[in-house]
Amino acid sequence: MSRFENFWRRKRILFAVILLLLAQAACKGQETQANLRRQLARVVEGTRNGPFRADWDSLAGYRIPSWYRDAKFGIFIHWGVYSVPAFGNEWYPRNMYIEGSAEFKHHVEVYGPQAKFGYKDFIPQFRAEHFDPDAWVDLFARAGARYVVPVAEHCDGFAMYNSGITVWNATKMGPHRDIVGALETATRKRGLHFGVSSHRAEHWWWYGGGMKFDSDVRDPANAGIYGPAQPMTLSGEDGSKQPDPNHLERWLPPDTDFLDDWLARSSELADKYHPDFMYFDWWIGQPAFQSYLKRFAAYYYNQAAARKQGVVLTYKDRDFPENTAVLDIERGKLDALRLLPWQTDTSVSIKSWGYVKKDEYRDAKSLIGELVDVVSKNGNLLLNVGPKADGTIPDEARAILLDMGRWLAANGEAIYGSRPWLLYGEGPTTVASSALNSDKQDFTPEDIRFTTHNGALFAIALGWPASGELRVRSLWKGTPYLDGPVCSVQLLGQTGELAATQREDGLHIQLPAARPDEPAFAFRIQTVGPAGEVCGSGSVPASR
Repeated sequence: MSRFENFWRRKRILFAVILLLLAQAACKGQETQANLRRQLARVVEGTRNGPFRADWDSLAGYRIPSWYRDAKFGIFIHWGVYSVPAFGNEWYPRNMYIEGSAEFKHHVEVYGPQAKFGYKDFIPQFRAEHFDPDAWVDLFARAGARYVVPVAEHCDGFAMYNSGITVWNATKMGPHRDIVGALETATRKRGLHFGVSSHRAEHWWWYGGGMKFDSDVRDPANAGIYGPAQPMTLSGEDGSKQPDPNHLERWLPPDTDFLDDWLARSSELADKYHPDFMYFDWWIGQPAFQSYLKRFAAYYYNQAAARKQGVVLTYKDRDFPENTAVLDIERGKLDALRLLPWQTDTSVSIKSWGYVKKDEYRDAKSLIGELVDVVSKNGNLLLNVGPKADGTIPDEARAILLDMGRWLAANGEAIYGSRPWLLYGEGPTTVASSALNSDKQDFTPEDIRFTTHNGALFAIALGWPASGELRVRSLWKGTPYLDGPVCSVQLLGQTGELAATQREDGLHIQLPAARPDEPAFAFRIQTVGPAGEVCGSGSVPASR
């Protein structure tokens, strides 16, 4: 064979390979579109059959399950491809395409221009080689968590589960493993409740910055991971600042194709993993999502009702009417008791939800104080950890979780299964809604939070008085808030009763001489019943 003939032979082979790859890609695209259409058809059918319809009046019949009200404490997991660069925060995949941002400069300096090395090129490096779902769940159980919620898809568009709607998922790429499915199996095996979160809504504008300069976002071959890459606002602006959720009406609304895709992916998660808990991030508040939210909620609730499963669906701000789902406040708190159960989600880390190098971490004392404060106001705490790309959990996060678990092992009676009292607490520290990354609260020994459980009132002191006496001002002699006088006070984790006297200025509790090595101190308080029953047989009024 001549050199000329050999050259054209190689050309024909290369051309045939390209045609084969294009045909395979087209088949995959057709398959995912067919799966999307089938999923949407299931949603239509599922909203027609069951106790709930896709309207707010019907969805107002939703009731929060008792398992969630009893659980109080869950673990959130932000883990994805963004843990590979581990720079800035989990918004790296967006900000690396915003010209002038720190992430943009870092990316060009370390990895080269975005046209040559884009976010998709981190996927092969996301190997998760040390991921052990059973070891993770064992750690979470030792921390005292009662439910586990991995991020199923963050705003970056890479699904951490075996999706039939996108090939850009962890089963087909990167780890080549169904991460969500593995965690579901490990979680349920341990007897904990399982949930998932979706941040897909923000993907509409997530990569918009990459359309403004020479980057791989502009390559149609990458539309499955980057598309639709729209501008953030109606005016076409696409800045690097965190957007303001209070002005969603100024944003470019998503189109029907994107909204259908969002509904298909969300309901696919519900069908594949039957989660007890589903969390949506904030951009579902964009007005265009309203009809889709109603359809998803009706489908999710109906499917759960058919399985006799109590489920929780969370929302932020005013995205749902408050009696149709559960309010979640990100890195923030309420300053008063709420009659409807609610939740705060925060992280052990301060700079990022996902893992980044040189992050800063909260301490267990501040997080236990936050848990106590939230529970006293009828809330739950969903605490986030960000694993490394190889599947290991940072030592700092592990130590915090184990410290929390030790406290809950001794004081869980005041937390798990508890309900709020008539007053959430007392003390000088005012807890207002917190701004992002500033949710650490410094409590004093005079700050006390109340819960009730099994007929007892628990007063949880968030500090240890130097005087050797704790005064609970709300429990003064003759207070109408109790069914009778206090007749027994015990410090959880200690044996025996403590000397205590009710006076006009409060309940005075004599503390042990040696201060326990704890960040917060739970006192079980029991009363004489209204008919003179023995101590502890009376009831302590609760708000709900």
